[in-house]
Amino acid sequence: MIADLEKEGFMVSTEPYAHNVGQCYRCKTDIEPMVSKQWFVKIKPLAKQAISAITKKKTRIVPASWEATYFDWMNNIRDWCISRQLWWGHRIPVWYCGDCGKVIVSTADPDSCPGCGGASLKQDEDVLDTWFSSSLWPFTTLGWPERTPALKTFYPTSLLITGFDILFFWVARMMMMGIYVMKDVPFKDVYLHALVRDEKGEKMSKSNIDPLVMIDQYGTDAFRFTLAAYTAQGRDVRMSPERIEGYKFFVNKIWNAARLTLGNLADYDESAPVAAPDSLPEKWIKAKLNETISIVTRSLDEYHFNDASAAIYNFIWHEYCDWYLEISKPALYGKISAGQKQATQKTMKEVFGTMLQLLHPFMPFVTEELWQALHNSDEHSIMVSRFPETNDTQENKAAQQEMERLMEIITSVEVNLVEPRGVATGVVGATKIFVPLAGIVDIASEKTRLEKELAKVSKDLEQSSRKLANSDFRAKAAPEVIEKEEAKMKDFQKKYTALEGALKKLKEISV
Repeated sequence: MIADLEKEGFMVSTEPYAHNVGQCYRCKTDIEPMVSKQWFVKIKPLAKQAISAITKKKTRIVPASWEATYFDWMNNIRDWCISRQLWWGHRIPVWYCGDCGKVIVSTADPDSCPGCGGASLKQDEDVLDTWFSSSLWPFTTLGWPERTPALKTFYPTSLLITGFDILFFWVARMMMMGIYVMKDVPFKDVYLHALVRDEKGEKMSKSNIDPLVMIDQYGTDAFRFTLAAYTAQGRDVRMSPERIEGYKFFVNKIWNAARLTLGNLADYDESAPVAAPDSLPEKWIKAKLNETISIVTRSLDEYHFNDASAAIYNFIWHEYCDWYLEISKPALYGKISAGQKQATQKTMKEVFGTMLQLLHPFMPFVTEELWQALHNSDEHSIMVSRFPETNDTQENKAAQQEMERLMEIITSVEVNLVEPRGVATGVVGATKIFVPLAGIVDIASEKTRLEKELAKVSKDLEQSSRKLANSDFRAKAAPEVIEKEEAKMKDFQKKYTALEGALKKLKEISV
């Protein structure tokens, strides 16, 4: 071109010019921009109906905060280019007649041109955009265009779960196509889950956390429960091996609780009539279970999976394991009466079974194993059992208040130096409690235990303090890591203070 201009005398001057050259993201070949014919969908009329479906609540987006993004995209939408120059995909159903030039659009492959009758037909070489094909998914997978039983039964679907990053690319386009083709929305609810990141904020695909490795290390149930526990609406999930390990301990807790429960049910005769009424612990644990069922059911209905998992966790670990199993031991060991033992066993089996059903969607493997053990493999799979429902007859506010006061009394009792030597005291409201320790607590052994624990916590505190004082650590570590270490140090400090105080009091008693 330069030579031709110079030859004709049209060249004024030349100068170096740097510019960006686009490259193919796959093969890195320079891209030559050129004008070409493409196929478009006139999208505004489709978008208008899809916007109306959300405003009229025919479809609900959860969390609702994403509605603003949806409306912004749809209100500012442009005509959609649906043709792609790729080697794979759905062929565009357009043919060109080589004889008369007619453009033929058909759902079936034509044999001849409807204009001139010629057979010299060539199909368009472009394919449909992947998202166009995907937008047809809710009804094409059910047999459309045939009115199949599956299509009649399952369209519209009740729920779509997907990532927020494809709200426009996939969800909005399924809405537009579903309403246009089927004259109805494709789904009633759209739950947009968060992205899973590591503790530094990196996406899982770019982090060093391999889900398969985590499952091998900590178990599938622990990994699943961790995801549920940290899935709060509108917030990304921060995943770390330490968090998964924490819920592995929860699985261990459930397993140990099962051993204690099943061990105490070995001589339980379910067919024999119960000779004793429910005691306070039985009334309380049934009421708390009923309350937990209500919270879990409501949380799942509202897609608050973290609240549902927290309610299950608290009931199993704190209420069933820490309190009910412990307070039931006198009855289970026959120290009250045979009738009371039987009543406790009945409640224990019912509560433990219901607890497994509540937990099953989060931990399917350990719950199936324990369900079969609880029923001696006589029951069908826990998967086909009915999910727990609340029962008004199990509500018992009086028993809950009475038991909670008893729990408050027990936890409030501590060694108080102002009172007589060798006496533990506690204050609950206007009530003061005195518990003589002589002959009950081996003060020397407890003192040795506290000293060992204090030495360990002291070492942990020193290491954490040294780490936080290191300028290199603070300069290079991510803010989340520093924040986590600071929280650990605060916990060590609290524990150290509590142990130090308890040890001091024991030393005063032994004087």
